[in-house]
Amino acid sequence: MFSTHAAPLRALALIACALCLLVVVLGAYVRLNDAGLSCPDWPGCYGHLTPLGAAADASQGGAAAEIARRSGRPMQLGNAWREMVHRYAAGTLVLLILILAGCALAWRRERLVPLSLTLALPAIVIVQAVFGMLTVTWRLRPAIVTTHLLLGLTTLSLLWWLVLGLLRSRHRPRRLSMREIDLPGPALRLARALAALGLGVLVLQIALGGWTSSNYAALACPDLPTCQGSWWPPSDFHAGFDPARDISINEGRGFASLALVAIQLTHRIGAVLLTVALLIAVAAALRAQVRGAALLAATAVGAALLLQLTIGMAMVLRGFPLELATAHNAGAALLLLASLSLNHTLYPVAP
Repeated sequence: MFSTHAAPLRALALIACALCLLVVVLGAYVRLNDAGLSCPDWPGCYGHLTPLGAAADASQGGAAAEIARRSGRPMQLGNAWREMVHRYAAGTLVLLILILAGCALAWRRERLVPLSLTLALPAIVIVQAVFGMLTVTWRLRPAIVTTHLLLGLTTLSLLWWLVLGLLRSRHRPRRLSMREIDLPGPALRLARALAALGLGVLVLQIALGGWTSSNYAALACPDLPTCQGSWWPPSDFHAGFDPARDISINEGRGFASLALVAIQLTHRIGAVLLTVALLIAVAAALRAQVRGAALLAATAVGAALLLQLTIGMAMVLRGFPLELATAHNAGAALLLLASLSLNHTLYPVAP
């Protein structure tokens, strides 16, 4: 049945997904810039809606100056703007998701999108906002920061899954063959299983990447392919993966701590395993002779993987510059979107 609401819902989902990707990248940029605590209160900045208002108030010895004194963090206008731009973008995303859920509920009779999925999005975003507040009030504890990142990527994944469904619904066939619905060949069944496995390994590696970033552990291995000149340097995995660990000043933020070496070393091992898993998944999809959107998705996974590996190696060789570290986070998000696309397109469109 033709729906007049499919096009606006598709456009809204695409805009929300693009904004969510921007929020994820902005969050990485703020964190890597050490700007995450530049506004020590939440949701405002030193008690104001904008850093400019806070700066003016602080200069006159007002409430902003008192907040700066109590938090022990004098205001830095540039970093405060970075943090607040991220918060403004996140707030706009929440609004778009609420509108998207409202539209899906209002147009539920047309069955444009899974209603449970669109209604789950506001719940996840609310939980993510709580963790966003905790990253400030708990002063960037790694477990909180990593969970906040994973919730952001979960939101991005659900939005992209909605977009994929809406885009493919435009080309929904009137009737699918029994082979497409019930009898996929062994090569296609294997491709589906390996694509799901690759996605699972990617999720674990993203969690490892978030733990590495939130612990500032990247600099623990400043060389490549070895780590501190050794294939297996001295490490402390128990301390590195203690869920209750905090960022300790005497660890040098990644220069000498055995715990941070363990974190970075594990992340590198995960990168190798992920590369193998995704290459096998892409090869299986090509062997199944997929076509159209599935072929495009398999190609996108290979290209995104190559891009991410290139950024990762360049980041180490160039001494971890901010722009490459931020691009590495963006690359992980793009690789996630490509892997979701592969998993989605390996199944027929629901009639």
